[in-house]
Amino acid sequence: MDAVLLFLGLSPGNGLWQSSAMNPTADMLVSASKIITLDPLHPEAEALIVGKGRIIALGTRRELAERFRIAEQVHFDDAVVYPGFMDPHCHFLGFGYVLQRASLFGLKSWEETVGRLVAFSKDLREPWLQGRGWDQNLWEQRAFPDRRLLDRFFPHTPVIATRVDGHAAVINGAALSRAGIDASTRVEGGVIVSDNGVPTGLLIDKAIDLVKKVIPVPSGEMTRHALLSAQAECRRVGLCSVSNAGTEARELDIMRAMKGEGALPIGIYAMLLPTAENIERHVRSGPFSEERLTVRSIKMFADGALGSRGAFLLEPYADDPGNRGLSTLSRDELERVAALAFAHGYQMNVHAIGDAAARLVLDVYEKFLPPGNDLRWRIEHAQLIHPDDLPRFGRRNIIPSIQTTHATSDMGWTEERLGAARMSYSHPYRALLAQNGWLANGSDFPIEAIDPLRGFRSAVFRKNDERLPPGGFMPENALDREEALKAMTIWAARANFEEKDRGSLEPGKWADFTVLSANLLEDPEEKIWEARVLATGIAGDLVLNE
Repeated sequence: MDAVLLFLGLSPGNGLWQSSAMNPTADMLVSASKIITLDPLHPEAEALIVGKGRIIALGTRRELAERFRIAEQVHFDDAVVYPGFMDPHCHFLGFGYVLQRASLFGLKSWEETVGRLVAFSKDLREPWLQGRGWDQNLWEQRAFPDRRLLDRFFPHTPVIATRVDGHAAVINGAALSRAGIDASTRVEGGVIVSDNGVPTGLLIDKAIDLVKKVIPVPSGEMTRHALLSAQAECRRVGLCSVSNAGTEARELDIMRAMKGEGALPIGIYAMLLPTAENIERHVRSGPFSEERLTVRSIKMFADGALGSRGAFLLEPYADDPGNRGLSTLSRDELERVAALAFAHGYQMNVHAIGDAAARLVLDVYEKFLPPGNDLRWRIEHAQLIHPDDLPRFGRRNIIPSIQTTHATSDMGWTEERLGAARMSYSHPYRALLAQNGWLANGSDFPIEAIDPLRGFRSAVFRKNDERLPPGGFMPENALDREEALKAMTIWAARANFEEKDRGSLEPGKWADFTVLSANLLEDPEEKIWEARVLATGIAGDLVLNE
């Protein structure tokens, strides 16, 4: 830490956090109509000073300008500055790959989806045609698709079209052949859908892994390009830090190399997949944190997704009475990895969408976590929680890592899956918040759009992008504005053990900040919907949006 930071304090008689040294130098002064710091001792400021990537001081514009020798000044007179927005659960690298492949998001039919793949294939330079984003719940006919159209247009090129949530995919006959999948193939934790003994091409959850194993691993150049593309999009929407929910060893190596080169300044919390290589190289060595890169968590999957009926439920699906979904993780395997995490100081972050999956994870967590612990083991998504299990989050300080946009994106069909009697279990964010007094809210992009303001609006107003329903979807589960802001800033940082470095605007922390055209805490709802990201500062490097 720069020596100037050792003397920071509140100067008597004014509202300035500043150095006691006379006229120290600084890289930048940033001012706005208001700076919301989320520092409980000094919740607002008018300006901040940046030096060597970190915040040196906050106060009034005049006082700071008098106190410091400043190389550059930037004034946002009609805007509001916030702590840099964070996404505590997303697929940062996966999103970068999506940008390189066929985008199937928001399409209205399977025919339109295949048409998008055909158009993309004209410039295909890879051996496999890959696309992601289809969602049968958006189609007039909501039935899952099969491979017949893919076989017609792609008789020889292997194709995989992945559902929006990543938990279902359709492949063509060429891909089935490459993967060695036939009517006799079975996979634990997954489904190969067949019709009269013939695979239809629809794969659910771990069945998709059979195909992923035979798709060539992206080259280092492709991975680097994906990371840079994802970083650029994050900056555009005001994200300064992301949690990559599932990271392989080779991917982490590339991230570390790019950070060493200064090419990847965005903050990254890399959740490791529990591969043998990750465990031997990283987990057994204990957590580590480098310049804006933290590695201290393990990501696992206990079930699939509600949209593809793969979420593991205590009772059958209302619209598929013989189906309770899929358990993709055995208790023995979860306990094995949890024991490693506990022994080596790693956090457990387990995907659990259904109530049966959440109960399994809670059961295992309780074997390791003593009351009053501060290990911050997380349940990712926590979309469906049986009321009997809610208090267990508080008793063991288990952190809900939620995505409020899932509630408003899925509200059109959630009751079809669960039935009216279980709707009170669904997306119970206020009840989850009450357990520990805080939670983290991310987006899960690219499953949802990469836009933290959508998460804020979904949390507070419980409405989708069309601003529906008028009174909000199950508004009793809404967060208030300050809670919603904290869930994507200081609470998100806390969920990553990063609250000493980011999440609020305080001297000594990284100069990560997001500049908006609206005041999220005070402006009327209509203005919040029109809010624009004007600029993003990452470690003091300011990028203005056009």
